[in-house]
Formats: sequence, C-alpha cells, structure tokens
Amino acid sequence: MPNKITELFNIKYPLIQAGMIWASGWKLASAVSNEGGLGIIGAGSMYPETLKLHIQKCKAATNKPFGVNVPMLYPEIDKLMEIIIGENVQTVFTSAGNPKVWTKHLQSHGIKVVHVVSSVKFALKSQEAGVDAVVAEGFEAGGHNGRDETTTFTLIPMVREQIQIPLIAAGGIATGRGMLAAMVLGADAVQVGSRFVASNEASSHINFKKKVVEAKEGDTQLTLKELAPVRLMKNKFYDDIQQLYESKPSKEDLIKLLGRARAKKGMFEGDLVEGELEIGQISGLIHEIKPAAEILREMIAEFEAAKKEVAFY
Repeated sequence: MPNKITELFNIKYPLIQAGMIWASGWKLASAVSNEGGLGIIGAGSMYPETLKLHIQKCKAATNKPFGVNVPMLYPEIDKLMEIIIGENVQTVFTSAGNPKVWTKHLQSHGIKVVHVVSSVKFALKSQEAGVDAVVAEGFEAGGHNGRDETTTFTLIPMVREQIQIPLIAAGGIATGRGMLAAMVLGADAVQVGSRFVASNEASSHINFKKKVVEAKEGDTQLTLKELAPVRLMKNKFYDDIQQLYESKPSKEDLIKLLGRARAKKGMFEGDLVEGELEIGQISGLIHEIKPAAEILREMIAEFEAAKKEVAFY
C-alpha cells in the first residue's frame, strides 16, 4: 500500500497510532510497528528518564520504525528532545505549540517532524516551518482539541486544498471504512487514537478501557475551552465542570476545579468518578478490547474490502 506516508516513514500501511498520554507506551508502539503501522510513544505523560526507558524498550521489542509524540507545552521539553536525539529516534510528532521552535533542529539530526494541527491556518504555518507532514485533527478526537470545532471530514479537504506536504487525518477514525473515507477526501494516511486505547497493550487502566467499550453515542463532550478545549467522557468530574459553569466561573475557578494530575487519576489510575477521561466520539463504535495487532489487521482488511465495494458504484 505504498504512498507518500508509507515511503516517508518506511512502513507497510498508512496507519499511525496516536501518541496519547497515559496510553501510548512502548508496548503499544512496538505492537503497532511490528504489524506494519507506525507506533508512537506518547511523551506528554512521562518524565524524561521514563521516556528514555520506553524508547529503549521499544527498540528491543521491534526493529521497525516508531516515533515519539511531544506536546510542546511540556515543561522540560529540552530534556525530552535531548533524549530523543541521543536515542536516534527517527520520527517526532509535535503538538500544542509553534512548529518553528524545534523542526529545523530535529531535522538537522536526521529526524522527520510531523506537527498536529486543527485548522487550515496552522497547517499552513506548519508547512512554512518546514515540517515533513501534518496531522489534521477534527474535533471528534479525544483529548485536547481545536477551538473552532471543525469536524474531520470538513477539515481534511480544506487542508488538502491548501498544502502540498503529506497529510494525515485524525479524529473519529477507528475502522477501515473511516480510513478509506478520510483518504478519499485527500489524506495520505490516518492517525488512530481511541481505538488503540481499548487494546491489550495500551498502558491506560483496565477500568478506563472497559468504560470506553461501554460508551454510547453522546457520552463525550468538548469542554474547558477557556483553558484548553478537551473532549471528555461524561462522569462525575464532567458533571462538576458543568455545574461550575452555571455560576459563570473565572478561569482561575476552572483551574482550581481541574487541579493537578486529573488525567492521570482517570486514565492511568482508573478513577472513573473523579478522573479526567479523555476519549473521542468514535468510542461509541468500539465494543471490544483486543490486541493492537488484531485491531490494525482488521482495519486494513476492512479498508481493502470497502475499496472493492466502492468500486461497484
């Protein structure tokens, strides 16, 4: 299935596993890479030495390409980048910041750089910064999102129209049919997050995984736009946010309610009541926890079958 993305990353399939906090450790990344996709370690929830350990374990578990996702708001980002360069990681996905800050430096060490965006405006800025590819993520996605609430199937063709570099679609994609639809609209590949949360290898807590497969349509909502828009599964913590909004809270009030380590409490420690549960809208279509390799194989098989079905129209 060769195309711009498979050639750029030297992978078999144009399918990237998202580098999600508290879910994307070395076990998940290596499993996806071994099956022909691009596995990504999510550095946003790791101390620098923890990231180093995950990179080394991933190298031991796969001889295939893998990458690291680095949120640019990370307080010790210099240390993360030093480790990534020192460990000869081939690909870095950056997010939540200005791609100009690190792109050239990473590329000077032979590292491919991909930046995650939520709008045409930032896709163009990323292209100007010289990134090798962009991920355009619609607001269906779990976790932190764009303020414009542009859906994936609106965003992808608009970005495709404006940029020349390879384009990866993200947000609301968990099936082979969704993968095909995104690529018909102009994407060269897809990035899949929520589906891999409900995998055996994801480092997220089993309580959270079970909650994901129980999810139905309407069980997630974008909120906390005053801080950083985030899509959450509805639980007591989410209800507390909505109750606070009724009093027209200040930004400081929202920060106080959020507190510290709320995402870790929910997704990694399994507190389904007080924890922050970040997951995408597509969770309503996820019904089973499976090995990551099986998820990838099923998506590719459905993708190929859907292509043949479409050919009949």
